[in-house]
Amino acid sequence: MHAPSEPIVPIRRDLVLVGGGHAHIEVLRRFGMRKEPGVRLTLISREVHTPYSGMLPGLVAGHYAFDETHIDLLPLCHFAGARLYHDEVVGIDPVSRQVHCRTRPPVAYDVLSIDTGATPAMSVPGVAEHAIPVKPVSTFYARWQALCARAERGPLRIGVVGGGAGGVELLMAVRARFAADHPAYANRFSFHLVTADPHILPTHNAGARARYSRALATAGVTVSTGFDVVAVEPGAVIAADGRHLALDEILWTTHAAAPTWPREAGLATDAQGFIRVAPTLQSSAFPEVFAAGDIAAVDGHPRPKSGVFAVRQGPVLAANLRRACRNEALVPFTPQREFLSLISTGDRHAVASRGRWSLSGRWVWRWKDFIDRRFMQRYVDLPRMDGTRPSGDEVDDAMRCGGCGAKLGAEVLREALAALAPAARDDIVIGLAAADDAAVVRPPPGLLAVHTVDGFRAFIDDPWMLGRVAANHALNDVYAMGATPHDALALVTLPYADNSRMQDDLVQLLRGALAVFDAADTVLIGGHTGEGAELGIGFAINGYVAEHALVRKRGVATGDALILTQALGTGVLFAAAMRGRARAQWVDAALAAMVSSKAAAAQCFVRHGVRAMTDVTGFGLIGHLIEMLDGHGASLSLGALPLLDGAETLVGDAILSSLQTENRRAERHVVARHGPASRTRYELAFDPQTAGGLLAAVPAGNAAACVARLHALGYVDSVVVGQVGLPGERLILRD
Repeated sequence: MHAPSEPIVPIRRDLVLVGGGHAHIEVLRRFGMRKEPGVRLTLISREVHTPYSGMLPGLVAGHYAFDETHIDLLPLCHFAGARLYHDEVVGIDPVSRQVHCRTRPPVAYDVLSIDTGATPAMSVPGVAEHAIPVKPVSTFYARWQALCARAERGPLRIGVVGGGAGGVELLMAVRARFAADHPAYANRFSFHLVTADPHILPTHNAGARARYSRALATAGVTVSTGFDVVAVEPGAVIAADGRHLALDEILWTTHAAAPTWPREAGLATDAQGFIRVAPTLQSSAFPEVFAAGDIAAVDGHPRPKSGVFAVRQGPVLAANLRRACRNEALVPFTPQREFLSLISTGDRHAVASRGRWSLSGRWVWRWKDFIDRRFMQRYVDLPRMDGTRPSGDEVDDAMRCGGCGAKLGAEVLREALAALAPAARDDIVIGLAAADDAAVVRPPPGLLAVHTVDGFRAFIDDPWMLGRVAANHALNDVYAMGATPHDALALVTLPYADNSRMQDDLVQLLRGALAVFDAADTVLIGGHTGEGAELGIGFAINGYVAEHALVRKRGVATGDALILTQALGTGVLFAAAMRGRARAQWVDAALAAMVSSKAAAAQCFVRHGVRAMTDVTGFGLIGHLIEMLDGHGASLSLGALPLLDGAETLVGDAILSSLQTENRRAERHVVARHGPASRTRYELAFDPQTAGGLLAAVPAGNAAACVARLHALGYVDSVVVGQVGLPGERLILRD
C-alpha cells in the first residue's frame, strides 16, 4: 500500500468562533493566508451572509445590491479551512468547554472566540410587537422588503427611533429609496426622527451635528429631540412626557443591548451585560475565551459600539487566538481614541466627523464608497494559496496502522456510545444497549426482509449535518421499495486526531444520524469505526415489507407519468463548494432538501398505484431512469426539471461533478432533441445526486392527484417530468 507523499497533521486543538462579525471575518482571512498546524477551526453563525454595517444604509437606499453588502461565509470558511455550522448559539459551558446551539449537539472547544455583535435594546413595552429592529440585519432585511411592498400601496408615515449615526443614516436612506421608487407621490411620505437625547449624533462634534441637521431639514424630516419613548403602540410611539407621535412604520435603532447567555454562562460582564475582556481580548474570567466587536467591553478602554473597533480588533484577535493555541504570550489591543465617521445622507452625499472637525459633500460619499468597497473586496477576492503545508506537529501517514490497527480505540468507542444512550427495544435482541460481536434482530413474522448499504466520503465539514444526510440517503433505498426501515448498522471513518476529538466527532456524526433514524422509527444497532485521512460514513439499513406491497425499480407501463419529487443539482453544488465557488444560501437550500424524509412521498406513490420507483443518487436522473425503463422508451422534458438554486449558474461557469463524465456515458441510450437554451439542464440531468428525490412511474390518470398530494405533504418541487413510451424506443430529451 502506497503511503501519501504529504504527512498528516493530526488535530490537537479546536478553535471555535461564535458569530460572523467583522473581527471574525478577519480571523478567517488570516488563518486562510497561513494555516495553523494541528488546529481545527470552526465557525458557528446564525447567518451565513454577514452584513457589513457600513454599507447597510446604501443597501436600503438602493445604491448597492445585497451581494455587494454581505460577505458569504461559506467561501471564506473554505479558504480558511474552517468548518461552517449554520446555527444559533444559545449558551456556553466554560467549565466543560462546550458551546450550546439551538438545533445541534454541543460543540467542544479548546479556545473560543465570541463576535456575535449586539442588538438594539428592546426593553420598551410594545417594541417587539410593533417596531422593526435594525439588528440582526438578516431579520431586518426581510422586514425591510415587506415595508417596501407596503409602500407600493401608498404613502406612509415613517419613524426611526434613535438619533445616533445608525438612526439618522437609516432614515435618510429610507427617504431616498422611497423618493426614487415612488416619484408620483414621494412628497406625501412623512419622515420622523425620534431621539431621547437633546440633539442628534450625541457622540459627534457640534460641526457634524449642524451639517447633518441641515441635511435633515432640507429633506423635510421632522426631528423630535428629548423624546424618551416609553411605549410603542400599533401606529404610534409614546414619550415619557406624554407626547404621542402617530406613525405607520417604526424602525428601532436605539443603543445596543447584550444577549443574556454570556452572563448566564458565568463570563464576567459589565453592567450592561457585555463580555469583559482584557486588552488582549481575553475574558477576565476564563482565559481560553476571547471576545471582540460590540459583544465585548475592553477593560480600561471604554468605547462606543461601532464596527470600526471590531475591524481594528481583527488582526490582534487573529494573532492572539493563534498564540493561545500555541500557549504563547498574548499581545494587547489599544483602540484609537478618535476615529473617522463617514455618515451618509441617503442621496450619495455624506458628512465626515473625527474629533473636533467635520466636512460634508458628495466627494465625502465617494470617499466612503471607495473605503467600503475596498473593505469588502478583501473578503471576496481571496488570494490563491500555494497549497504547501505548514511545518509543525506532523505525523507521517505511513506510521499509522492499517487493517484492524486502524480501528478506533475501545475506550473512545465505549464513551461515545455511552453519550448516545441507546434505548433497549423488544425486537432488538442484541444491539448498542448491550453490544456484542454482532447485532441480533427478531424479525416480524410473514414479512420480506429488505437490505441495502450506502455511504460516501464527507462532502461537508459539519459531522452532525453529514450524519443527517447520510442517514436519509441510506433510508431512501428502503422507501423506494415500498418497505419500512427497521434497523441500521454504521460504518464510520474519522480523521486522525486525539481521542477526545475523535470521540466528539463520532458523537456529532451519530447524533445527526439518530435524529433521522428516530423520526423513522429505525434503531441503530451497531457498526464499525476506524480512522483515516478524512471523514467518511455509510449505513446498512434493514427493513421489512409484505410481499404484495413490494415496489420494484422496474415495471413501468407505456403511458405512465414519470414524477420526480426533489430538485436536481447537489453534485454540481458541492463540487463548487469544494472549490469555494458555491454561495452559502445555495448550499443551505440543497441541504434542506437532502435531509427531508422521503417516507411520506413513497407512501403517496403507493396510494396512487405506483408501478416502479427508485431514488435518484449517484448515476444521476438519466442513469436511474434508464434502469427504471428496462427497455422502454420515454420522453423527458428538460424544461420541467426542478433545479436547486445556483445549479444552472454553476454549470454555466463550467463547474461539474467529477462523476459527470462517467454518467454521460449513458448518452448512448439518449436521443437529444433540445435547443441551446437547455444545455445546462441537459448537463444537470446527468448530475450525480446525494440524498436525492424519488422517481416514480404512476398511471397517467393518477398523476395530477399524486402531484397535488405530494405538494400538500411538503414536496413542493414534485412535478411530472416525462412519460413512458413503447418497449424498444429510445429515451428522448426535449426542451
